[in-house]
Amino acid sequence: MPKYIYQYENWTDFTWQNAAVSASLGEVRFLQGNLLGLIRSLGFASKEERNLDSLTLDVLKSSEIEGEKLDREQVRSSVARRLGLNVAGLVPTPRNVDGVVEMMLDATQNHRDRLTEERLFGWHAALFPTGYSGMNKITVAQYRADEMKVVSGAIGKEKIHYEAVPAKNVKDEMNKFLAWFNNDDVIIDPVLRSAIAHLWFITIHPFDDGNGRIARAISDMMLARSENSRERFYSLSKHILAERKEYYDVLKQTQHGGSDITGWLIWFLSVLRNALQETECSVQNVLLKAAFWEDRRDIVMNSRQRLMVNKLFDELSGKLTTSKWAKITKCSTDTALRDITDLIEKGILIKDEAGGRSANYRLTDSKGKK
Repeated sequence: MPKYIYQYENWTDFTWQNAAVSASLGEVRFLQGNLLGLIRSLGFASKEERNLDSLTLDVLKSSEIEGEKLDREQVRSSVARRLGLNVAGLVPTPRNVDGVVEMMLDATQNHRDRLTEERLFGWHAALFPTGYSGMNKITVAQYRADEMKVVSGAIGKEKIHYEAVPAKNVKDEMNKFLAWFNNDDVIIDPVLRSAIAHLWFITIHPFDDGNGRIARAISDMMLARSENSRERFYSLSKHILAERKEYYDVLKQTQHGGSDITGWLIWFLSVLRNALQETECSVQNVLLKAAFWEDRRDIVMNSRQRLMVNKLFDELSGKLTTSKWAKITKCSTDTALRDITDLIEKGILIKDEAGGRSANYRLTDSKGKK
C-alpha cells in the first residue's frame, strides 16, 4: 500500500519543479499588482463595498465547500458590523455565522500577527460555539485526541480516502508547522507559502472538524501578507468551490505521494489566477461604469433608463430588446421603445446590427463611441 506523504522521513521538506511553478507564480504576481493598482483607482465607497462583498463571498463559499450553506444576508450583516460599515438592511446574525466571520477577519485584518496555537484554538471555538458539529459533539479548541479518516460509502462498505497524521503526533507536527509559518526568514514567496501552508495544515488535520475552513483562512492570511493589505478584493474559496472535485483530487494525489508538490502548487496558482482575473474584469467594469456616468452627468434620464443602463453594465442576461425592457421596468412596450429611442438619440444606446428578427440594443463605450 502506498505511503501517505507524512509517513516519509522529513516529509515537510517539500520540493517542486521550479521552472513550471515560477512561470505560474510570475503570472499571479503580475495579476496581483494589476488588481491592486485598479483598486487604488476606486473611490472610498466603492472600495468599502468591494471589500464587504469579497469577504461575504469568501465566508459563504468556504463554508459551502464543506457542505454548509449559510444565509447570505446574515453573513453580509455580520461582516458589515465588524468592519463598522454603515450599510442599510442589516439583519440579526446567529453565533455560528459571527464565529466564521470573526475567524476570517482576524486572519486577514491581523495578518501580520503571529499564528499561534492559542489563536487557532480561538478560531476553532468561534466555528463551533455550541461544541457540536451538526448533531455530533466534538472536541473544541483542542487538537483531536482520536484518529481521523476521510471515508465515503455505506456502513460496511466504506472507502477510505485519507488517514490523517496519528493523533499522538499532531501536537509535534503543529509545533513544526507554526514555527515555519511564523518564520519571516523563510525564503519562499508568500503566495507559494500560502499554498504550502494550506496543504501542510490540511494534511495534519489537527481538529475534529473545521480543518478545511481553517486551512483556507490560513491561506488568505498569507495572501494578505503577500499583498500587504488588510482588505480582500477577491475570493479564493469561490474558485475552489467551482473546482471542488479537482480540489479534493489534487489533495488526494499529493497526500499519497512523496515530497514533490508541484501538482498542488500549479493547481493552487491556477485557481488563484482565475480569482484575480475575474476580479480584475469586475473592477474594470466598475471604473468604466463610473467613467460612463461622469461623461454623461449632464444628460437627463428617467428612472427606467438609469435602471436599464446600470443593468447593461452589470451584464444583463441575454440581449436587450424592447419587450425585455418593458418587463424589467414594468412599463408598456410603447413606453419602452420611446425610452430606447431617446437613449439612441442621446448617444447612449446603439442598435445591434446583428440583431436578427427582433431588434436589440447595446451600450456605447464610456466615451460614446460606436
